[in-house]
Amino acid sequence: MGNRGPTLEDVAREAGVSRATVSRVVNGVRNVAPEIQDAVRAAVARTGYAPNQAARSLVTRRTGAAALVLSATGGSFTARLFSDPFFGRVVDGVLPVLRERAVQPVLLVAESEPARLQLVDYLRRGGADGAVVVPLDEDDPLPGMLVAAGLPTVLFGRPRAGVRCGWVDLDNGAGARLAAEHLWAAGRRRPAVIAAPVSAPTARERLDGFTAALATRGVTAVPVERGRFTEESGRHAMARLLARHPDVDAVFAANDLMARGACRHLAERGLAVPGDVAVVGFDDSVAARDAALPLTTVRQPVEEMAAAMTGLLLGQLDGSAPRTGSKVFEPVLVVRASA
Repeated sequence: MGNRGPTLEDVAREAGVSRATVSRVVNGVRNVAPEIQDAVRAAVARTGYAPNQAARSLVTRRTGAAALVLSATGGSFTARLFSDPFFGRVVDGVLPVLRERAVQPVLLVAESEPARLQLVDYLRRGGADGAVVVPLDEDDPLPGMLVAAGLPTVLFGRPRAGVRCGWVDLDNGAGARLAAEHLWAAGRRRPAVIAAPVSAPTARERLDGFTAALATRGVTAVPVERGRFTEESGRHAMARLLARHPDVDAVFAANDLMARGACRHLAERGLAVPGDVAVVGFDDSVAARDAALPLTTVRQPVEEMAAAMTGLLLGQLDGSAPRTGSKVFEPVLVVRASA
């Protein structure tokens, strides 16, 4: 081979097969006998042959890339993107699965109608083979746009009615019930909720799950204030709750950052956690584990969910998974010092 790189012809000569057979094996065409595939792969390893991605794309019509899309409809979410540990956990789940399959990640962000149109056009023109999407709003139109464009798509969270794509989700209602049952068992009879924004995909399930569990125990009125998933919004929501209901003895927050904010305000008011007010968060993120008072929280296995979401997308691309494949994860209550 001299100073040039190994070619398909070199691999074919080493394996004792035709160049066309090597091309079919390298490009993942399935109509090649297993023993010949093994021989070609061994020859590839011995020669050090590396397929040219541009040429390979012409044959397979695949780019070898997958998009991780963060999407919102309510304006800029840059501040949350860099402050909420949820997003880092999604990335930690997605990247190892892509790396194992030698698929390159492409990070895309859409937070406006022009950005969504541009993103769909980019993917349709071959920017990536498919997308795993994290929608931050329940009414986000982007998943439906991707599906309508014929792009393989998997969501973090359930799709809206009429959008047929893959998805993974947590049983959020069951997680909220775990929080309610724990607080009730601890003797808390005047609980309140710091809920997610109304637009958030998980907002209704987490609020309804908590209040329904209490309703079975005779608690029919639960004070609710809403935050924005940030620590500061949790602090302000806690202040509003105490102003309206100074006798609150427990708080369930829809994520750990808001739970931390609630704890901060309680401390500012001279109220002990959990002595005066017990606090339960949701996610089991680093924000719960590293809090000054470690938080009791409902674990959402974000990394595992993101890995499963990526696996479903890759399965769509290689034909081993249906376009509407899904998986639901079960929550776990993690008891620490705050409740």
